[in-house]
Amino acid sequence: MMGAHWDSAGKDQIEVSANPTPQKSPVGYVHPSKYVHYELKPDIPTSHRCLSLLKDAGLNAGLNEKFDWIHDTFLILIRMFPNGCPPTTIVSMNAYYDPHFHVRVGATLRPLREQGYLIIGTGGAVHNLYRNVWNPMINYRDNFAQVVAPEKAMLEFRQSVEDVFTQNKGPKLRRAVARLMKHPQFRDAHGTDDHFMA
Repeated sequence: MMGAHWDSAGKDQIEVSANPTPQKSPVGYVHPSKYVHYELKPDIPTSHRCLSLLKDAGLNAGLNEKFDWIHDTFLILIRMFPNGCPPTTIVSMNAYYDPHFHVRVGATLRPLREQGYLIIGTGGAVHNLYRNVWNPMINYRDNFAQVVAPEKAMLEFRQSVEDVFTQNKGPKLRRAVARLMKHPQFRDAHGTDDHFMA
């Protein structure tokens, strides 16, 4: 799993979580009862396997044995696997958010899919908190209330993301995903690059 809120600061650095007893970061506007009792199951052997694959590919990768899980990872797992967390390994992004670098990371870890691993990126097609309508969340703790229709630019970018993923394969897909960062609505759809990159 690559989370949308964890990045490594070095120009070409990436980290793999290897904390055997990670804690959960608090989640704003979500009552703790929704997540505190969900037991996390870090998969340390797969952490080492990911590290080995990344290093063998020439990437500057290392283990992080102190990383605590952030809400973008465990909230996804709670919804996907409500009866229990599967063994999970988290891989960071790189803070430079170079799409070609991250495509390389994905291509390096891709063989794990053929061995039965589920690979998840927890970003989003559209994620710009600066453009959100916050009143329902703040006043009613209701993040599903949609009192204002999505802006046209957000819908256009979301459709472009869907088109890229459904109409391209192989190298064409990798190039098309990187090109999305040059899309005219990219910055409106993503105030920061972290959610897109994951």
